[in-house]
Amino acid sequence: MTTNPQNNEPPEPEKKKAATLEKIAALEAIRNEFKGTASRSQAARLLEALARYSINTFEAMRYLDVYHCPARILQLRKQGHNIITHWQTVVTEAGERHRVGLYVLNSGAGQHGGH
Repeated sequence: MTTNPQNNEPPEPEKKKAATLEKIAALEAIRNEFKGTASRSQAARLLEALARYSINTFEAMRYLDVYHCPARILQLRKQGHNIITHWQTVVTEAGERHRVGLYVLNSGAGQHGGH
C-alpha cells in the first residue's frame, strides 16, 4: 500500500464523483421506458443503461429502480452478456463510504445482440 508523502498515512479511498446530470436524465428516461418491478423489467433497464454507460450499484438503485443489482447482473450474465465488475468506493449523502460494484458491458466477442 502506498502512503501519502505529506503525512505518511494511507491514501483516502478514491471517491466516486456524482453522476452527471446528463447521465441521470438518461437513466431516468430508461427507467420510464422500461417500467415494472419484475426481474425481467429491471434487467432490461439495466442492460439498456449498460449499453450506454458504466453503472454502479447506487446509480442502479437510485435512477433505474433496480434494487438488487448483483442479482440482475447475474441474470444478464446467464443470458450471455459479458459484464465486467470493477470495485469502487462511493460516499453516500450521509458521508459514509461504501464499496460498490461498477458494472461495464463488454461488447466484444460472444456478446448477444439486441435488448
